[in-house]
Amino acid sequence: MSAQTMTTSDRDTRHNERMQRKKTVVDEKIAAAQAERGVLLVNTGNGKGKSSAAFGLVVRALGHGMKVGVVQFIKSRGDTGEEKVLGGLPGVSWHVMGEGFTWETQDRARDVATAAAAWERARGFLRAPEIGLVVLDELNIALKYRYLEIDTVLADLLARPTMQHVVVTGRAAPPELVAAADTVTDMTPVKHAFAAGVKAMPGMEW
Repeated sequence: MSAQTMTTSDRDTRHNERMQRKKTVVDEKIAAAQAERGVLLVNTGNGKGKSSAAFGLVVRALGHGMKVGVVQFIKSRGDTGEEKVLGGLPGVSWHVMGEGFTWETQDRARDVATAAAAWERARGFLRAPEIGLVVLDELNIALKYRYLEIDTVLADLLARPTMQHVVVTGRAAPPELVAAADTVTDMTPVKHAFAAGVKAMPGMEW
């Protein structure tokens, strides 16, 4: 039967049959996924939205009564919209511990020391079972430039409390972190206003 000769009733019947098959597959996958433990998420890629997605999870976690720890590597500004709203909420411990983008600081030794201090703060969260979600914003950049040792970072991540969730953001996630993660999202840019000469604006970029 061609698309031109198919009646509304035929379309409805085919749609229902397709959805029934899909439901069977989805229900089987849901039934098979019974483990409960903290997960390690990595948001990477060159596209926009890696940190924004992580902060969306902060809202979700708070909605379920979880405590949240946020450490921002590299980034130095403390006037972002997300910090203004989320950083002051009960249950959120927010730490901006970077000194600016690497092309601005131009001081590797200082960047290494700054990253080490930020990791000590992160390590405190990773050892605290009362913290349900830890966001390590732009950690991937610190790993990319070897401001931190990947083996040390992975050891601390894997030794965290059983039910603690962690989100790591930033471009160029190292292969070792990708391998260790439970969920990895690679955000691919299609278009970005900045490429067309539109400046970074509050509410969009910070």
